[in-house]
Formats: sequence, C-alpha cells, structure tokens
Amino acid sequence: MGRSDREVTLEVPGSKSITQRALIAAALAKGPSRLRNALLADDTLYLIKALELLGAEIEVEEGELRIGGTGGKISVPPERIFVGNNGTALRFLTSLVCLGEGRFVLDGSPRLRERPVEPLLRVLRSMGVSVETPENPGCPPVLIQSCGLPGGQVVFEDLDSSQYVSSLLLSSPYAARNVGIQLAGRTVSEPYIAMTLQVMEQFGVAVEKPAANTFCVPSGQAYRARSFTIEGDYSSASYFFLAAALGLARVRVPHLTAASLQGDARFLKILEDLGCTVAWRDGDVEVACGQLHGGDMEFPMGDIPDMVPSLAVLAAFRPGRSVITESAHLRIKESNRLAALAAELHKIGISARETPDGLIINGGRPCGGDIETYNDHRIAMSFAVAGLAVPGIRIADQDCVGKSFPGFWNELQKLSQGAPGGGKNDP
Repeated sequence: MGRSDREVTLEVPGSKSITQRALIAAALAKGPSRLRNALLADDTLYLIKALELLGAEIEVEEGELRIGGTGGKISVPPERIFVGNNGTALRFLTSLVCLGEGRFVLDGSPRLRERPVEPLLRVLRSMGVSVETPENPGCPPVLIQSCGLPGGQVVFEDLDSSQYVSSLLLSSPYAARNVGIQLAGRTVSEPYIAMTLQVMEQFGVAVEKPAANTFCVPSGQAYRARSFTIEGDYSSASYFFLAAALGLARVRVPHLTAASLQGDARFLKILEDLGCTVAWRDGDVEVACGQLHGGDMEFPMGDIPDMVPSLAVLAAFRPGRSVITESAHLRIKESNRLAALAAELHKIGISARETPDGLIINGGRPCGGDIETYNDHRIAMSFAVAGLAVPGIRIADQDCVGKSFPGFWNELQKLSQGAPGGGKNDP
C-alpha cells in the first residue's frame, strides 16, 4: 500500500470519559458549573437526562454545558431512569442514586440488560443498601430502595471493569461515613481510576491513598461548582492515528495534551513501537508512518481495552502475527468485541481467532467486504478507516457512531480524497 505525504487536520470531540465524570461531579456540587468542550453524543445525552431526573438543572448554551448542581440532594424521579447502552452511566448512577431516599429503577437497551453490574451491587449490599436485579441476576434493570449511602470499608475482587470503583469513588464524598475501598486480585483499565481521582480533585474532593490499591474518601466533603474545560478524546482520535499508521496521510489532531491521564494516549506509544513517528507541534499531535514493522508481536491491552478495535484493524495490515492479550473484558462491552472483531476480520480476508483473553491476528492483504457493526461504535469507526485503505469495505448501521462521535463521518471525509478505498463506506 502506498504512503501519502498529505497532511490532514482532523477534529475530535471532548473526552467521553472525562465528560461523564465531570457531569457527575458538577451535578452533585452546589451551585452552577460550566463544562467547556464537553462531548454531546448519545451516551452523554442519556446521562444528562438521567441527572435532570435526579434534580440537576442542565442546559446547552453557546457550545458549553451549564449545570445547576443538587448539593448532593438527590430527587426521586417519577419514572425509571433509562440510559440506552451507556454502561458507564449505568454504573456511575447505581452508586449516585444511593444518596437519595426512595425507590430508583435503572434500565437500558436490550444489550445493556446483558452487561453485568453485580460486582458493584455486591459492594453496595455489603454497606447495607437494598439492591435487586429482578429480571436478570446481576444485570439491569437495577432496583434500589435507598435511604442514603451508609459508607464503610469495602473490597472489590478480580474486577472486569474499573467503572465499579469509579462509581463508588464519585459518590463517596456524600456517604454517611468514611468510605474505604480496597482492590484485591485483578483490576483492569486502571488509568480510568486515576482519571476519576483527578476529576474529583479538580472539583474539590480529596481522596487518600494510605496503601497500594487502597482508597479512603473522608465523609463530609462536597464538590465545588466550577468552570471546567474538557480535553480532546484520545479514543476518538485513535481512528485517525490508525489512518496515519496505514499511510493514508500525515494526521494532525488538535486539543490533545501530552500529559493526559487518558489511558488511551498509550496507543501513540504502540504506534511509535511499530514504526510511526509522533510529534507535538503548537498544542497539536501529529502522526505519520512510512512502513510498519513486521514480525510476531504481543500487545497487552488490559489498561486500554477501547483501543483493541483500532489495533486489530492495524494488525490486519501489518506483516506478521499480532497477539492481543489481557482483553477478556471486551466480551461485556457494547458488543462482544472479541467475537465481533474476529468475525469481521475474516470477512475482509484476514485470519483471526479468539483466545480466552484476546485475539491472534495474522496480517495479510485485506479485501473488501460487508461489515456488521453489532451496534458498536468502535467496530464501525475502526473498520471505516480500513475502508479508506481497501476498496469495497461497506459499513452497516453507520449511525451507531453517534454513541461517542457524531461528527465522525464528516471528519473521515477529509481523509477520503485520494485514499485507495475512496472513502466508500456505503450502508
């Protein structure tokens, strides 16, 4: 595949992960907050509607979110709280509604009803919270009869999602007693816990770390309302970095920071290890690639699971065998991403198979094919980039990218001119 010398600047929205954490903190704070560069996509709109039902006042004005916080006083909504397929919102709100007094029902799409939340429910029950999952054990809908979050000492064991920890951390300042959290055994996606702690600190809440894998949130604290600017989303940028790695253009993405706590920033280091160049210029990051390194390589992805679809598509073009490990928890994402990636790579002529904790992909010469997205935004966006490199790749259900990146197709069009695949990602 030829390499392009074109330079293309591509815009990404604000970080989805930071937006959702900042929304929780601002909704619990007392007084007005402003979130600049917040992501407005399906996931965050579901969370905004949920927080409004719980008493926050939220409006979009001049490109920013204005939030009137509740001061930690949660209203009982007149209806169930529906969050679509937003697993982050489900988990964050599960702890948050425990701050109220009354009956709360959290529910979502058919796929969300298959995604587990039991590890968090187990911890909340150990505190004394009344929690039920009446239709599918350990999965939504979640029924909580709350009279406040009691607090106390809890242990999370062998987690398949760090969001359970972030959920309890975010609501703990308003618990009746200090909250002590210990992590035992396996923990995945740890950079997201660090991100949660940073957002909490930026909104005025201190979390103590008395020992490794141990957190203490003193009771009696409260978030402070503030103006807050959200950095660009590395997860969304990864698709454009992938395009650069495939030689489609020299790609420049603004509004990202080299000092980011977003774990997905590590994707840039992976690309450097594979032969790409990464440069920071005037606050933008620029990625280019001459030729990808070949040979057998292993990629542990436990801390950055959302990067696996981008890496899997890159592995399809890279000469050699790519072994993706520490990624079993991808089976409980928006789709079973391991099965989905293996199936769709086969459709474009690439040998790929699931392992218990990841994928083995043998790079080759991808061809055209009809890609099923499984209503999963990350499957759609990663294979859409492959469609710029190879003619005949068609993406079904293009609208699913609205979950995290509504403007994705418009930005991708900037890359399509002169691309081998012509940008023909027809539905």
